[in-house]
Amino acid sequence: MTSPLDRLLEIAGVALATPGRPRAAAVGADRITPVTRPWAQRDGFHAFESALYVHPLATGAAGERSMQAWNEPALWRAVYDDLAAEGLCFAEDVFGGQFVLLHGEVSTFDPETGARDWLAPDLEGWAEAVLDDYAVLTGHPLAHAWQAQHGPLQAGQRLVPKIPFVLGGEFTVENLHALDAVEGMRRRGALARQLRDLPDGARVTYRVVD
Repeated sequence: MTSPLDRLLEIAGVALATPGRPRAAAVGADRITPVTRPWAQRDGFHAFESALYVHPLATGAAGERSMQAWNEPALWRAVYDDLAAEGLCFAEDVFGGQFVLLHGEVSTFDPETGARDWLAPDLEGWAEAVLDDYAVLTGHPLAHAWQAQHGPLQAGQRLVPKIPFVLGGEFTVENLHALDAVEGMRRRGALARQLRDLPDGARVTYRVVD
C-alpha cells in the first residue's frame, strides 16, 4: 500500500536540489534525521501550484533556501524571540505558515501570532493531513486565484497579507501580495511579539507597506 508521503511525492513538482549537490550541514542531528528518507527520494519540492513549499536539504537553485539556511536564527526566527525557538521548520503554506518538526511530531506555526498547533504524530501523518485538507493547510485556492491574475510565484516568494489576517484582513486576492519569504516572516515576527502580551480587544497599529 502506498504511504501518504509517497502519494504526496507522486503529485509534487520536480526536486529543488539535484543529486550531487552538497548537503546542508546538520541543523542538529536529532532534528534533521527524521526527514532524510523522504528527502532522499526528492530533495525539496513545490506542490498544489506552489501553495506548499518543502525546503531542500541540499543547496538548491537560486532563490531556493536549504533547510539549514531557513532555520538559521539570524534569518528570521530571532525576530520572534522565544516564540520560534524550537523545532525544525521544513515546509510552508502559501502564506508562510510553517510546518515544524519537533520530537518526531509535526505542528503548525502561525507567522502572525507565533501560535503553534499540533497537526500530526509524524511526517507520514503530516502528509496524510495535507492530502486530506490541502485547501486549508496549504492555501491552494487563493494561491491558484492569485497566480491566475498575477502569474507564477517566483522562487523564495510567499503570499503575505497586506492587512494581517489576525487584524481582520480578508482572505482575498486583493489583500495579498508576493513578498520574499524572509521579509514576510520578519515583518510578522514583530507583529507577533506585540500581540502575545496584549489582552483581547486591545488596539494595534500596523503600517501597510506596498
